[in-house]
Amino acid sequence: MKLVLYLLICCCSLTALGQSTPAFRPLRYEEDYSQWHSDTNTTWYERMKYSSLSKKGGSYISFGGEARFQYFRYTNENWGEEPRDKDGYVLARYLFHTDLHAGRSLRAFVQLQSSLVNGKPSTSPVEENPLEVHQAFVDVKLLEHKKSTLTLRVGRQELLYGIQRILAVRDGPNNRQSFDAARAIYTTGKYRLDLLYGHYVAAKKGIFNDGFNDHAKVYGVYFTRNKLPLLQNIDLYYLGSWRDRAVFDDGAGKENRHSFGVHSWAQYGGWRYDVEGLYQTGRWNDAPIAAWTASLYTSYQFKQARLKPELGLKTELISGDKQYDDGKLNTFNPLYPRGAYFGQAAIIGPVNLFDIHPSVTLSLSRLLAWNIDYDLFWRYSRHDGIYGPNVALLYSGKDTDSKHIGNQLATEFVYAPNPFLYFRAEFTWFNSGAYLKEVGPGKDILFTGLTAQIKF
Repeated sequence: MKLVLYLLICCCSLTALGQSTPAFRPLRYEEDYSQWHSDTNTTWYERMKYSSLSKKGGSYISFGGEARFQYFRYTNENWGEEPRDKDGYVLARYLFHTDLHAGRSLRAFVQLQSSLVNGKPSTSPVEENPLEVHQAFVDVKLLEHKKSTLTLRVGRQELLYGIQRILAVRDGPNNRQSFDAARAIYTTGKYRLDLLYGHYVAAKKGIFNDGFNDHAKVYGVYFTRNKLPLLQNIDLYYLGSWRDRAVFDDGAGKENRHSFGVHSWAQYGGWRYDVEGLYQTGRWNDAPIAAWTASLYTSYQFKQARLKPELGLKTELISGDKQYDDGKLNTFNPLYPRGAYFGQAAIIGPVNLFDIHPSVTLSLSRLLAWNIDYDLFWRYSRHDGIYGPNVALLYSGKDTDSKHIGNQLATEFVYAPNPFLYFRAEFTWFNSGAYLKEVGPGKDILFTGLTAQIKF
């Protein structure tokens, strides 16, 4: 706790420096502090982020990390399936990394992660994983010519593509996810091409025991083109996934799935849009796979109005199985998506779903934002159940024809006084629909969450 207080005091004192320091990235290994190599009057923070190991500054070492604390309190957690908890519980996550650059062509990145829980009687490895090597990889730059680079990255690493619909870092839950993977990354001007092959790292409770996982692998190609006419940005990708056991409402078996997707996003003045479509084929338990999803998000911000309100609307269609025991599988599999997909309170994952999600964001000040959203959920298919963010089956659809899962009203205040500090207070009410009441306790959920995060 003394270390946390020390970091808090230091981060508060760095407000002025925050204007010039590079922004923290969702993938911390993408941060670049080499711009400070020529500084002569450096602060202690600049020396921590850039310490030269050679006369010309081409070799250097950088340190960084974060501490995040969350207090959660539920009434009727998991719609009443969990034991009653009057006091709530606390989650703590610590990340610390070292980034070593040995010249322009060789680089090593190592990150430790500690995820702890206090006050919750039963926890999963995604919530509690005391100490692990979260990332440890080596970069070798095979090509660097003008604006073109080709980098080979090998080792344990985080993967993040697009809006994290299918490959994500899973930042919402207490334990972020990583992969033992090899990637070739080519960038040139407005283009980027990634080739990847890896194995998902399954979290285990314990210390340094998240070993190599030979039960699940992912591979594919991801292409991005920026600054296009009209569309502005587009992703095209293919991802293959193999698991030795995949469980759906229709049964369990080996899965070899192929995902083909397109994603486009742009901003025109106050307008923003983000659209994605994805089709899946392959084999599951010797049955053919035919699944899909489509999503649209659009918003408009009234920048000249008081409080600068931004009105948004999101909708998703996500396929479920068409018929039980028909020798086919139509259930969409999001593979490795971001956690807390529809907020911290709801444990619904993006499978067999139709949802409509209007929202409004108000800028109460330059540092304080107020978000309000309302989400309506239905099953897409009556012949499939609902699933969690990790594609675990929550409830079957075999004993009911009801489609309405429920409605969720959520609000949050986000305060970010400087680049180093982040605070959030949130409240959610999930009103259970007919489906949840027919397959389980179906109680309404009330959720309160407080988050404090320090990055350095």
